[in-house]
This record gives sequence, C-alpha cells and structure tokens, in this order.
Amino acid sequence: MRPITGREELDLFSRLPYTLNGELANDLAAGRRRPEWMWVALRGDRLLARVAWWGRAADDAPLILDVLDIEDGAPDSGQVDTGVQLLRTAMAAVLPDGAHPPEYSRFAPPDWRENAMTARVVQDRMAVLEGVGARPFVERLRLEWRPEAPVPEPGGRLAFRPVHDGRELVALMASVLDGTLDAHSRAELTRLSAHEAAVEQYEDELARYPSPRDWWRIAALPGGEPVGFVIPARNAYNPIIAYIGVLPEHRGNGYVDDLLAEGTRVLAAEGVPRIRASTDLGNIPMAEAFRRAGYLNFEREIKMNWS
Repeated sequence: MRPITGREELDLFSRLPYTLNGELANDLAAGRRRPEWMWVALRGDRLLARVAWWGRAADDAPLILDVLDIEDGAPDSGQVDTGVQLLRTAMAAVLPDGAHPPEYSRFAPPDWRENAMTARVVQDRMAVLEGVGARPFVERLRLEWRPEAPVPEPGGRLAFRPVHDGRELVALMASVLDGTLDAHSRAELTRLSAHEAAVEQYEDELARYPSPRDWWRIAALPGGEPVGFVIPARNAYNPIIAYIGVLPEHRGNGYVDDLLAEGTRVLAAEGVPRIRASTDLGNIPMAEAFRRAGYLNFEREIKMNWS
C-alpha cells in the first residue's frame, strides 16, 4: 500500500474503472491532485484498490475524497477489507494530524438502486467508508442542460440586474438559509450563524470561480424589491448553475423558475456545450424546477461524511 510515484503511474492507477479517470491527468497537471494524495493497494502487479483526494492547487490539505475503488469480486472475497486497510493507511499519511476527514463523494447512474450489479458496486464502496467511521449524508441529483433543449424565455415578472458587491450577495444568501432544504446548508447552520455560513460559502466557493461576476443576477419585483438571486458560473470543469436562492417571503410564487431561466440564458448566450447543476434528492421543489427548465438527471452523487 503506497502512493503513486507520479504521472508515470496513472495507467496503473486507472486500471479500475470510474467516471473521473479521464480527468486525473489534467487535475495532476493543475495541482488539484498530487501523487501523494493518490494511493494504491497492490499484490504484485495487480491493483486491488485505490483512493484519491482532490483539493485546490494552493491548499496544503485536500478538500474531498472522490476516488475510492476496489477490485470487484465474489461476495466475502475480502475486497472490502482491503479497501478499509488502504483507506485507513492513506488517511493516516495524507490528512493533517487531528484534521476532520474530508467528505466522500461518489458518482453513480440515476438508476443505480434498480441495477443489481451497480448497486453492489456502490454499496461495497460505501461499506469501505463505513469501515473507517463514515456515514451516509446525502444523495444528490446531477443535472445537465444541453443546447438542443430550448432556452427558457423571460417571464416578464421580474427584473434582473448584476450583483452590486459581495456584501449585498452575502446578505441575500444569509436570508435564503431560513427554511433551506439543502442538507449541507442545514448542517452548516448547526455550527454557524446564517451570516457566518453565507460568508464562508461566498469566500470558499463563489468568490473563487474564474468566470465573470457580472454573470451573477439579482431578481427584483417591478418596484425594486429583491426576491432572490442566481449564480451562473464556470468551475474548473463545466459551466454551472452554482446557486439559486428565493427569499423566504417570496417563496411559493414560482420565482425559482424565473431565476433558473435567467441563469440558463446567461450561460447559453456564451455558447456553452452544456450546463451542469445539482440539488439534493430530497429537495423536490428545486428538482422539479430543473426538470421544467429542460435539465436532465444524468447521474447521482452519493455523499458520506464523518459527523
């Protein structure tokens, strides 16, 4: 059990199939992955298991555990135990002393529960995480809009303008946390005030996107009263709808459709090949808004953490 030596061992690391394999080389080149964060369990030349973390190029520690694979075999053949041993060994070497382990993320087909083989792949990997103390946290829908779908037309009910500055957006973000259905936000509110949680998300996520901030939109009634906001952006991989929020006093009026339509129009005008988004499986109103806007659920994301 050891980390890979560098890019020259990517072929070895990629012997176990997963959707992120095609991104590993670029992530290594950009510093989002590092050889010392990518571990393998070998028996001779045979790859039994692997784990890898992802992080920002400027950070000393990784932000997320997003690759964990074991060689698939017959039940009770020991592959889960091998995965547990590898993950425990790698965590001790990779994570700073006393640090809370980063969240785990796994992509799976939308119907992964209905397919016995896919279900076993997902459940075996979850069993590895449970073997080192992690527990299921949330399942999310991964959504995609493509240019073949119609670009949503303006509804005319709201006026849209750019965000004035970070302070204005943070204030709105703090307001929309009241009654949020998002599991991550609800967890954050157990340790932070709404304002603190909004500042943290703004500084750690939204302010780091390389795309123009004049894409960001605040929606207002004809008299100028804000009802919500949408954050179209581009991360290191795709154009995305990063955040949508409707103020509590304006919920129930369908404004989420207007906000999502505006965010989609902003990105579609850039000629993007796709727009990605995600929402919790349990956030039915948001999931339905994406469906109405022509976004398709192409994948699920299963998250586990050490609470």
